[in-house]
Amino acid sequence: MAENNEFIREVNEDYRRDQVAQIWRRYGGVILALAVLVVAGVGGWRYWQGAQRAAAEAASTRFDTANRLARDGKPAEADKIFDEIEAQGPAGYRLLAGFRSAAETARTDPAAAAAAYDKIAGDTQAGDGLRELARLRAALLRLDAADPAPAIASLQSLAAGTPFRHTAREMLGLTALKRGQYEEAGRWFDQISADPETPQGLRQRIEVYAAIVAGGPVTVTEAKAEPAAPPPITR
Repeated sequence: MAENNEFIREVNEDYRRDQVAQIWRRYGGVILALAVLVVAGVGGWRYWQGAQRAAAEAASTRFDTANRLARDGKPAEADKIFDEIEAQGPAGYRLLAGFRSAAETARTDPAAAAAAYDKIAGDTQAGDGLRELARLRAALLRLDAADPAPAIASLQSLAAGTPFRHTAREMLGLTALKRGQYEEAGRWFDQISADPETPQGLRQRIEVYAAIVAGGPVTVTEAKAEPAAPPPITR
């Protein structure tokens, strides 16, 4: 019985060797090609990772240089580097450079800066949070424009549940307060108070805003001038 089992085992092993040999004769070239592709793919992936790391390090150095130039009062040189990073740098640094360049532009040309933020907000490759931040900054720059309606509409959309809703609601409330729309301002401030995630610092400011709203518009009356005293009589 043992000899039969041994014989069967040897037959099975011979059969498996024959099967492997047939597979190799038929598909050996394909197997070798796949192996080469795998090795090349791993090598290419590592090369790409190294290139990305080197590009990120270079962009980081240039970004720091541009920031330093901006602090040193050389905005033109800083903007040139920011523009280069925005055009050619890795994705993350392109966004950072776009935000930084728009912030610098806002000091001298708010309209152009708002347009730059619009460009970031329209970048579908950027994350939702960064796009909403760009929308917020563009709206804040346009609040003092001749026609603030687009900015107000943008803030209203941001106030509806986005991570930047607190700032949007505060600015909408302050804008209404500035226009003398006390009831409208109160509605925005009430939303801030009712939101359990409102930051503590903003809650403290809301107390001041609420007091102003409760006081309502102030009417200034001009005091009536009393008649002048007659000149003294001299003899």
